[in-house]
Amino acid sequence: MSTHTIVFEPIGRKGECSEEESLLDCARNLGIGISSICGGRGTCGTCRVQLTEGTLSKPTDPEIAKLSKKELNDGWRLACQASPKSDCQIIIPPEGLSSSERIYLDGMETPVALEPPVKSYNVKMTAPTLTDQEADAERVLSALKAQHNVTCNRVENAVLRSISPNLRKLKWECQVAVRGDEVVAIMSPDNPLLGMAVDLGTTTVAGYLVDMTTGKTLASKGVMNPQIGYGEDVISRIDFAVRKSTDAKKLQKLVVNRLNDLAKELCSEVKADTKSVVEVVIVGNTAMHHLLLNLPVRQLVLTPFTAAVSMAVDVKAYELGMKIATGAYIHFPPVVTGFVGADHVAMLQAIDNRDDGKVIVALDIGTNTEISLIKGDKITSTSCASGPAFEGGHIKQGMRAAKGAIERVRIEDKRVIYQTIGEAPPIGICGSGVLDALAEMYLAGVIDESGRFAREYPGIRREDGKTEFVLAERIDADGEKTAIVMNQKDVRELQLAKAAIRSGIQLLLERNNFTDEDIDMVIVAGAFGTYIDLASSMSVGLLPSLPVERFKQVGNAAGIGAKMNLISLSSRKEARDIVSRATYIELAGTMEFKRAFVETSFLGRYRLNEGKREAID
Repeated sequence: MSTHTIVFEPIGRKGECSEEESLLDCARNLGIGISSICGGRGTCGTCRVQLTEGTLSKPTDPEIAKLSKKELNDGWRLACQASPKSDCQIIIPPEGLSSSERIYLDGMETPVALEPPVKSYNVKMTAPTLTDQEADAERVLSALKAQHNVTCNRVENAVLRSISPNLRKLKWECQVAVRGDEVVAIMSPDNPLLGMAVDLGTTTVAGYLVDMTTGKTLASKGVMNPQIGYGEDVISRIDFAVRKSTDAKKLQKLVVNRLNDLAKELCSEVKADTKSVVEVVIVGNTAMHHLLLNLPVRQLVLTPFTAAVSMAVDVKAYELGMKIATGAYIHFPPVVTGFVGADHVAMLQAIDNRDDGKVIVALDIGTNTEISLIKGDKITSTSCASGPAFEGGHIKQGMRAAKGAIERVRIEDKRVIYQTIGEAPPIGICGSGVLDALAEMYLAGVIDESGRFAREYPGIRREDGKTEFVLAERIDADGEKTAIVMNQKDVRELQLAKAAIRSGIQLLLERNNFTDEDIDMVIVAGAFGTYIDLASSMSVGLLPSLPVERFKQVGNAAGIGAKMNLISLSSRKEARDIVSRATYIELAGTMEFKRAFVETSFLGRYRLNEGKREAID
């Protein structure tokens, strides 16, 4: 039996696969989780992969039914149907990976010239004597100049307070961290020089620990934003913060404590001390940015929704209460306006946003979705309050992406089939599963284009006077069975969320005299956006109906952009350049937005022509 070496990207894992095995079986044998709702029968189409090198078996009938001729010509196959005929390289798209594998995508790096704002230098000094009484700080500065030709004029005051005992403890041999012309830390020569990049989202916080000397990401972790207990969206948190100054301080302290915990956890993974973290970059929407900096936020929700500051801000970490290197700075990149923050700027940095001649729509889907239309040097941006529905919020049995969450759904022959994270028994439904369920319910006729339930369909029932559709059953701790359902309220929440996003895209196109067909690339970022099924997104009208090759799902691009700003001064300059090129358009209160919102609340594939829906087959 012939065997061949298969390399699965972007995970970078490889192994042997016989010609009798499918690519899906091979991946599973290697411990790679690929979505396959139908169990490998070729009916669901969720195990799509792309061949980039080598030869596979001829396409099967299920593949011909699920994939277009162009897709087949471009190397797309169903992993459950295709077998190797030679050594192969296979690309698994983001939406094809199960949740257990997605951490690999979060770790992908964007190439950027290493130009860190903080550099370290090892110096050796002689101890002072009666004949050499140079002060300790000046002794360090002299050593930097003599041994590394580095001129520093300042030593951070907090560093000065501990410099004398520190130098004597280190026996006059130390590592000096320098930012510009300022000494920000004095450490043991054995300490790593670390930085931390943070994407501070309304719902989640993503942290990345980075080696400042190599630019390599050493550890990453995502946690919940603890402010969520005071409101799921930015408006409710601003409302809480403006009641009294102590409430704003409370929101700030919650995040600072979470950032300190995150720094500890990341450093513990690499057996380092948080005092080795000499620089932090934090990106987030403007409300998160202002609340953390203790800036006024009332004006963010009052016309004309003005930020207190849009330029980049650098503050000492100890001023905010972060417990890292003594004199470390926190860098906040610039924001565009009150509702387009530094996280969106960072996302634009992480993608190719200056491809002359192409029309690019870039969106980061979250509780607040920010959208930019890019054509050459021109950037037009807007934002829309999409709410937490696509993250499982406000959905009866919605949940975060965790073990047991339904993440993929298909309806075949009036029967629901699904896949859960970790292939565990179902306990709820997360964002990607919610979108799949909505699309499949519409395509199967469970609901119509207005979102109204059919009178009869297997799985439709009325519970407590409300109509709902049963997706699965979970078994509680006491052995009782509970149905996992989508009800009419859930459908309406999703319609509102997707209409806000689609309306924002539509009106950016109209303001720039473009149509859907003019879009060369749609770049979808964010935790939810990365793992949604594109076909489902188009089926419900969340995204324009375009050939699938015009879409690119890029993961947590805001986090990647934050890391770029952490290790590259040129990236910080680029962030300022992006803000200078961006024009913000406030759409939410306009009549054209209201008309588009009504039309885009309907389900199905369509385009808008002069404000009216035109169905696309």
